[in-house]
Amino acid sequence: MTMAAAMQSPTAEAPARSKASRIAHVDIISDLGKAEPVWRAFEEPGHLCTPYQRFDLLSAWQRLVGEREGARPFIVIAYDAERRPLLLLPLSLRQSHGVRTACFMGGKHSTFNMGLWNTEFAARAVAADLDALAAPLRDDVDVLALTQQPLCWHDLQNPFALLPRQSSINGCPVLVMEPGGPPASRISNSFRRRLKSKEKKLQTLTGYRYHLAATDADVTRLLNWFFRVKPARMAEQKLPNVFAEPGVEEFIRSACLTPRGEGRVIDVHALECDDEVIAIYAGVGDGQRFSMMFNTYTLSEHARFSPGLILMRYIIDRYAERGYRALDLGIGSDDYKRMFCKDDEDIFDSFVPLTSRGKLAAMAMSSLSHGKRIVKQNQMLFELARKLRQAFG
Repeated sequence: MTMAAAMQSPTAEAPARSKASRIAHVDIISDLGKAEPVWRAFEEPGHLCTPYQRFDLLSAWQRLVGEREGARPFIVIAYDAERRPLLLLPLSLRQSHGVRTACFMGGKHSTFNMGLWNTEFAARAVAADLDALAAPLRDDVDVLALTQQPLCWHDLQNPFALLPRQSSINGCPVLVMEPGGPPASRISNSFRRRLKSKEKKLQTLTGYRYHLAATDADVTRLLNWFFRVKPARMAEQKLPNVFAEPGVEEFIRSACLTPRGEGRVIDVHALECDDEVIAIYAGVGDGQRFSMMFNTYTLSEHARFSPGLILMRYIIDRYAERGYRALDLGIGSDDYKRMFCKDDEDIFDSFVPLTSRGKLAAMAMSSLSHGKRIVKQNQMLFELARKLRQAFG
C-alpha cells in the first residue's frame, strides 16, 4: 500500500499542485555520526523543525535510552535531483512479534515529533513526495508509527498532515503570546495578584530568587535535587517513575549539560533560596516557542505557597520579553496547565502500513490509541482506569 492510496482523511487538504515528486533519492542511515552533518544543517535557519528533534537531544536519547530498549537508529534523508537535502526523519526501528516498526526517536521524552524539513519544500509537499519517501523503506519497515505530531509548527502545516491521521491520545494546551503585548495579555491581573500574594511568604526566605541555571555546577545541583524529589512526588500520585527507567537519568543530565547558544539543549529554570530548592521547570526553546519537559516542587512546607505556579509566571514573562510567540507545558490537560494555557494544540498520530504484514499492526495500533483517547476524554472511564492501575500496580 502506498501512502497516497492510504489517504482517507477528509481534513487533509492541499491546493492544486504538480503531482510529480521532487524527491529523487532517499538514504537510510543507521550511524548517527554519518547523519550528523546533514542533521545539524537542518537545524539552521531556513528549515522547519521542533527543538525536540535536535541532534544533541536525540543522539543522547538513542545512545543512553534507545539502545537499552532495543531500538536502533533508522534515519531517513531525502534529496532532490541536485542532491540537496529536502527532509530528514529521525526514526528508530524496533521489532516485536515479527513486525518491524519505525517510530520517532525520543520515546516518552519528546512532546512533539516531526521531521526536519527544508521550509520551501515543506510548504509545497504533496502526496507524491510522501510516496517517493515511503517506497525505499518497505524493505526494512512494516509499519510507520508516527505519533504526537503537531498539525502546524510556526504557522506552517506539517507535511505529514497529508497522511491518514487521528487525534493523539492526549492534547497539548498552549499559551499564545502577543509579541510586545502587555503582561495582562498572557496572565490576567487578578491571577498575577494572587500569585504575588503567595510569593510574599517566600520572599522572606534568605537568598530567595528565580534564575535560569547557567553553570554546570548549578545544573548538576538542581538535577540532583530533582532526582531525589520527583520519585516521591510520583509515588504520592501512584504514578510509575519514568525517570527510573534504564538510561533516562543519564540522558536528561547529558542534555541539560550540553551547551546550545546562550543556554543548554534542555534549560533548567529554578525558584530557590539559600536553604533549599523550591521548584524547577525544564524545557526546550527555539526562539519562537518554549516547551516544558519536566518539573517538580519542594516537599517542604513551602509547597503550600504554590511555588510551581509562581515559577511558571517568571518563565512566561521571561520568554514573552524575548519575543517568543508561544509556550506550552507539555502533553496532557492537567488543571495547573489550564491556568496558563487557554488554547489547544492540534496533535495527531499516523499509523501507516508499508507491507501486508504491517496492515494488521497498523490497525491494532490505531485502535489501541483511539481507545486510550476515549478513556482520557471520559472522566468516569478515566477514574476507573486510574483505580485499576493503582490496584494492580
